Amino acid sequence: MTEENQTEVEVKKQEKDPKLLKQDHDFVVPGDKIVTSIEYLPGRNCFRDGESVYSKRLGIVSVENHVLSVVPLAGVYNPMMGDMIIGEVEDVHTSGWFINIDTPNSAYLPLSGVRGFIRSGTDLAKIYNVGDLIYAKVISCTRQGISVSMQDPRARKLFGGKVLNISPVKVPRLIGRQGSMISLIKRKTGCNVIVGQNGVVWIQGEKDTLVTEVVNKIDREAHIEGLTDRVEKFLEANLPKGFVPKEEPKNEFDAPSEGNYENKGDDSDAY
Repeated sequence: MTEENQTEVEVKKQEKDPKLLKQDHDFVVPGDKIVTSIEYLPGRNCFRDGESVYSKRLGIVSVENHVLSVVPLAGVYNPMMGDMIIGEVEDVHTSGWFINIDTPNSAYLPLSGVRGFIRSGTDLAKIYNVGDLIYAKVISCTRQGISVSMQDPRARKLFGGKVLNISPVKVPRLIGRQGSMISLIKRKTGCNVIVGQNGVVWIQGEKDTLVTEVVNKIDREAHIEGLTDRVEKFLEANLPKGFVPKEEPKNEFDAPSEGNYENKGDDSDAY
């Protein structure tokens, strides 16, 4: 067994702690006590009362590094600072862009959120135009609205590919513990896959149709234990025998190179 496969096996295994009243992947309803111990911290959709941690939502328990979370079975996207999302430019203004991120109100990308210098008078549509897809970071969530930024090294404009939507609450299952699920899909198919916390998924590659089927399968079966094994078998059954990806999928954490955004002139090669 290779070191990479050994790591995957270790990731899949989750040792049971007798202190836990609800184990990893157990079903819980709001108010269910998951543990009575200060050794565990409440994560998403959990809260602490005294020494105990309880569930806020109907869903599946997730235990990782002594942090307890609940993956809801259904729900809408609730933006949080630090989330990486995929959005579509829906309007260009003089001071920035409005981005559809599948929330009731559009997010806003200000000029200060773009890498590089933008000279006054620049046509902002030459940078991001209506219909463009971007992978951006949520930097502010207030009553006044949501702001996103392209300053994060992972942020980029997305070209080509296909886009599909899954339930935002199923995103943790698509990514997998320590990225195990999404790494499996990318490695087996050779496709580039970027997952937004808002449930928008971007896929590019020769086997994009198969990846679409796999993503939809995960969306449907996220609550069922043994999902990683089923996905791996599904991929093996649907890939040609001996299939080897033509090229390694790109790492979405690699920073793209971007120049300054200025008006082109005799002394500038940028926008």
